[in-house]
Amino acid sequence: MTKDYLRVGKIINTHGIKGEVKVLRITDFADRFEPGSTLWVDKKQSNELIKVTVDGHRRHKGFDLVHFQSLDNINEVESWKGSELLIKREQLEPLEENEYYYHEIIGCHVYTTEPLYVGKVIEILAPGANDVWVVEDENGSEHLIPYIEPVVQTIDIEKSNIIIEPMEGLLE
Repeated sequence: MTKDYLRVGKIINTHGIKGEVKVLRITDFADRFEPGSTLWVDKKQSNELIKVTVDGHRRHKGFDLVHFQSLDNINEVESWKGSELLIKREQLEPLEENEYYYHEIIGCHVYTTEPLYVGKVIEILAPGANDVWVVEDENGSEHLIPYIEPVVQTIDIEKSNIIIEPMEGLLE
């Protein structure tokens, strides 16, 4: 995957025999999978990007079921299992102030207000009310940092730095 593309989902299986695929969504924007949307299938095993247009979408048991234009047979999409679904970077929608895309946060270095280095954001979990950042320290240990106002003080995307005020017991 080049830097010109961003992940929005992963094809985890086929669904039925008419070319529908089961997608694990990796985006907050559900409209990425609406009919008429353009996506790229990143076939890692063959190192190719395939441009597709969505012509069918529905939710089923927590997953997105997506059908692509002119692909009406399971045999045409069977080899796509495990492939990433991408958008071009220019397809990003502008965000409100103090909102960030996951790819902007992942890789940032986290410091306390002291300042002490906590580690680097390696993953973002979305369990419910707020996101939780998985921060790996220099020893390989992971810390779960809730993305809430009392904890996250400043985010500087240009410098890839985040300052937090840890709650009692957060970094233990």
